[in-house]
Amino acid sequence: MLPTLPHAHLPLLEQAAASRGNALLLTGAEYGGGAALARATFAALNCSGQRGMAGEACGVCPSCRALAAGAHPDLLELAPRETTSTGRAARRKIIPVGAILEKRDDKREFDTHVFEFLEVRPTYRRRAVLIHGAEYLGAEAANALLKLMEEPPHSAFFLLLAGDVRAVMPTLVSRSTRLNVTPLDDHALGAELDRQGDRRPDLNAQELVAFAAGRPEVLTHADEVAAALSAATSLHAALREGLLPTLEAAADLEKAWTPWHAEALRFVWREETPSDRARLDTALDTLERALEAYANPGLSFMVFGLGARAALGE
Repeated sequence: MLPTLPHAHLPLLEQAAASRGNALLLTGAEYGGGAALARATFAALNCSGQRGMAGEACGVCPSCRALAAGAHPDLLELAPRETTSTGRAARRKIIPVGAILEKRDDKREFDTHVFEFLEVRPTYRRRAVLIHGAEYLGAEAANALLKLMEEPPHSAFFLLLAGDVRAVMPTLVSRSTRLNVTPLDDHALGAELDRQGDRRPDLNAQELVAFAAGRPEVLTHADEVAAALSAATSLHAALREGLLPTLEAAADLEKAWTPWHAEALRFVWREETPSDRARLDTALDTLERALEAYANPGLSFMVFGLGARAALGE
């Protein structure tokens, strides 16, 4: 399926399509619409059919059909590694130089490398590299990418996404056309949810819109978010019920843990007093650091539950 942009972001597509140069840097919150805008821009660059009023791709030409099928030969996407070569959660986010240059990929972690990918002529109009989290490019990787951006083979295009532009190498920023993807207001986000036709009775649309906080791509993860919110609500209630319910809820949380759960917990805590919320956040920060350091998960969640109860004076 082709990326569908919220109506409020269609003017950004026009600006992106009209940009000059070899690179486009899209800044804004994760899930804020940058990834959809990047893919829509790529689709428009390669579309050979009748484009929409805002420059949207036709959706039916060969390039559009390839992108909708999730197997476009001219698009390479890179993101920070979530796991190490041994299968454990990565301690910190980074896109290493091995992702750019095959000769530097000592552990053979990447099937396709940017340099070799761009050496091949495009199947359609233009090859592109989409980088999720440009701020996580290591220094060597950023410098290697910069050389490609200055003289891209076959007029390749670079789409960079960044949540914190201050952490992106300044020379990458200076070589790119920059667009900021702004959050949607609640009304626009609610309309977007209606437009997607998600009317399941088990989905609290108002809560989902509040949780999304203007980020339209959160809506595509509605099931995961709903599950995380349910688990966070259960744990929060257990904190005041007693020690045993807290430990049971913490154990359940360990089994279901995803990155959404940390955000869901902070969302559930939003109505606590500022001082209690700060202490709860500290307990959660301690848990996340322990998981990053590969501490015993069961023990880490148990300690978290105890710390969260103490934060509320229980």
